[in-house]
Amino acid sequence: MADATSRIAAEINFDRQGRQSGYLRAPLSRNTSGWGIVEIPIVVVKNGSGPTILFTGGIHGDEYEGPIALSELARTLDPDKVQGRVIIMPAVNIPAVLNDTRLSPVDNRDMNRCFPGNPKGTFSEMLAHYLDAVILPMVDVSVDLHTAGHSGDSIPSTNMHHVADPAGMARTLAAAEAFGAPYNVVFGGVDEGATLTSSVERRGILSLGTELGGWGRVNIEGVRIARRGVRRIMAHLGITGDMPSDSDPKTRHMQVGDRAHYAFSPYAGTFEPCNLVGQTVRAGDPAGFLHFVEDVDRDPIEVTYKRDGILWMSAGPGRVARGDTVAVVMNDYSAKEE
Repeated sequence: MADATSRIAAEINFDRQGRQSGYLRAPLSRNTSGWGIVEIPIVVVKNGSGPTILFTGGIHGDEYEGPIALSELARTLDPDKVQGRVIIMPAVNIPAVLNDTRLSPVDNRDMNRCFPGNPKGTFSEMLAHYLDAVILPMVDVSVDLHTAGHSGDSIPSTNMHHVADPAGMARTLAAAEAFGAPYNVVFGGVDEGATLTSSVERRGILSLGTELGGWGRVNIEGVRIARRGVRRIMAHLGITGDMPSDSDPKTRHMQVGDRAHYAFSPYAGTFEPCNLVGQTVRAGDPAGFLHFVEDVDRDPIEVTYKRDGILWMSAGPGRVARGDTVAVVMNDYSAKEE
């Protein structure tokens, strides 16, 4: 099945009953292969009728928890226990995954800033278009697994945008509770209009994301939460049977509203954070210190929080550029403040 305008071909029949594993084949002409392709792994499990859920991981190539959890789910999900359809893409941006980078090494683009994409554009735009134009029209629920990658750390959490429709908002909050991360963050990002989430929401599809760690390493707890969460949300939607009984996780709903929740670096330098994610912080306290190790006589600069709250994300210790986000603070969710 393929959209008439897409250059990507699928060997999967999305309407066939049972389990199928294979690849999307995206063309990539390169110096060593004029008619080359990139193979993007995909597994589809369909049984009877019911909702379709899409699981995606590896849209950024240096975020490991999603690909690990989704690869396991793709190998082990029993078709006889499914009522509906499960589409699993554990390593969407496979060139970036294999390169261990956020951006694609093919076109140096952040795929999650390329939606709704362009079938005749760069590799990342072409792949974003396929998800938007071919995959999403089949989908009822999208779960996109992320972490902070090499750019920072995050407290394990699900995340979502504010949904204007009250019923849709309630459904998304309930889905987040079912997933069972310690926190769920209703947030407004700095640049959200060209993300997969934005494409999902434009189609009225329930959208849930995650941030499950970061700092360029595999977060053990993040993987555990992802493994448990993907199975819990399928049970919540009635795609699989009873809710897993190994635990009863509690989710605290939080929010990140205006840009005062973000702290940005005023200069390039070496950032020393003062807090770990999950800690309570206060407005005016130092989020960290910006050091200028290349300038021996220059004193470090203090970067402060502008809001009280709990630290959701923090820049990893290391070099930052002017304008980089170094901290994001979250507060308890209140519908009155939306």
